[in-house]
Amino acid sequence: MSQVFEPDPGGQVPAAPLTRRQINLIFFGLMLGMLLAALDQTAVATALPTIAGELGGIGHLSWVVTAYLLTSTAATPLFGKLSDLYGRKLLFQSAIAIFLVGSMLSGLSQNMLELILFRAIQGIGGGGLLALAMAIVGDIVSPRERGRYQGYFGGVFTVSSVAGPLIGGFFTEHLSWRWIFYINIPLGIVALIVTSFVLRLNFIRRQASVDYTGAALLVGGVVALLLVTVWGGTSFPWTSPTIIVTGLAGVALVVGFVIWERSYASEPILPLRLFRTRLFTVANTMAFLLGMIMFGALIYLQEYFQLVKSLSPTVSGLMMLPMMTALLISSVVGGRLVTRFGRYKALVVTGSAFMVFGMWLLAHLGADTTLWECGVFMVPVGLGMGSVMQNLVLAVQNSVSAGDMGTASAAVNFFRSMGASFGVAMFGAVLTARMDYWIPKLVPGATERHLGASIVTTPVEVHQLPPAMQSGIYSAFVLSIHAVFWVGVPIAAVCLVLSVFLPELPLRRFSHLGADMVEAVPAGTFPEELPDEVVPTTNGDLTGAREYPAASGEG
Repeated sequence: MSQVFEPDPGGQVPAAPLTRRQINLIFFGLMLGMLLAALDQTAVATALPTIAGELGGIGHLSWVVTAYLLTSTAATPLFGKLSDLYGRKLLFQSAIAIFLVGSMLSGLSQNMLELILFRAIQGIGGGGLLALAMAIVGDIVSPRERGRYQGYFGGVFTVSSVAGPLIGGFFTEHLSWRWIFYINIPLGIVALIVTSFVLRLNFIRRQASVDYTGAALLVGGVVALLLVTVWGGTSFPWTSPTIIVTGLAGVALVVGFVIWERSYASEPILPLRLFRTRLFTVANTMAFLLGMIMFGALIYLQEYFQLVKSLSPTVSGLMMLPMMTALLISSVVGGRLVTRFGRYKALVVTGSAFMVFGMWLLAHLGADTTLWECGVFMVPVGLGMGSVMQNLVLAVQNSVSAGDMGTASAAVNFFRSMGASFGVAMFGAVLTARMDYWIPKLVPGATERHLGASIVTTPVEVHQLPPAMQSGIYSAFVLSIHAVFWVGVPIAAVCLVLSVFLPELPLRRFSHLGADMVEAVPAGTFPEELPDEVVPTTNGDLTGAREYPAASGEG
């Protein structure tokens, strides 16, 4: 509580200070927004078979998930940059509104095409919610104090991972799958009310233009590359002209984006200068790898539970509770340690080591592995993700100026989403290739009938096959999923190596809204008594701001 700053005139101006209660209310509103985006995905996945039965178009069913993924990933950096230019409160509320419109329209869908289109609208809002919630937290709470709030983020992911399948199953079975979307409406309205009355960020608009060309190049490149991961090996062979042309187009657009941002953009949508900082580059590379590990583990563990252990989607979702509980505990405890000692690197290194160990354990899952053992195997992965995930965001936010807070926060989410997309595709390709190898060897009659991985459609259909074929498929799947998790081990190991090179900067005791826990005062003056219960709500760009010694004598 040691420093007082003179905010830069080009940023935000002082507003009334926030009490601890108001900060908690703001966090409640932000977490509701994040919960909307996180919960919807897991709940919808449970209802997909029912949706296909009612709306038809089962061949396009995967696009109900893919459309959301594409637009949310592409929208993340755009919302981050726009919030740096125009302020975060209005954009965060706009993201909520877009998400709610998409939710309402998705619930009213009369065919599969409408549902896919409206899910894409939802994704735009979802990308904004995740990016801006992180950025606003970076505005109102200093990096040193932010650790105590990290448990909230872990709680959101825990609740969404566990409650999503339960909510989706309940609504689908007892009401209608449409209520999976309608339930977002009251939650979103509460989030809008809370942020409207409590979140006060008085923004002074900077004189800058939006980089529409860079945004178009970035969105086009991201969508093209994500389509390659979605289509490759499923809708089209990896060597098909469609995949090759789409991949080349994605690479060309990304290269064009880099050239444009470096040489022509006056206000880059994703400033390349940020990547000159080793911390920013290492942290975002780790976020990409973390996304690969996290979503690869979540998705393919679900397949293991439903296919090999014959668990329902709802129960298989509950089986993820050990991992999610470990994630929550490590996030809360780690956050408290960061707040107390002001250091984050040790937790990132330790968490990365846990992920290596956890992926190694998962590589030993077998047909005879008990559910209790499965739970134990998942705990190290959860401990690792909880220790790494939020501390990467913390490290990046601590290293940038207020003018880049939204862009930098969005970048971490962006790269983690990209990693998730590529990870799921890569792990899926490994699983398919190994299934094509093992099924002809282990399933009776598979060679004569030229059967491969395509025989494994849904767990329900596999369970209806003759016992001998079921046994062969289970064995083939177990051997194949071993390869999937073995691939995850070196990815986690690379993450561990990178964590060693992650710079550790001293955590600021002030937020970008001013001196942490100190009401804004005129530059050059010293408050006689610094209230512990308030924080400022200015958001000036503190780059080059003058620092003054604390009244208490702390440096």
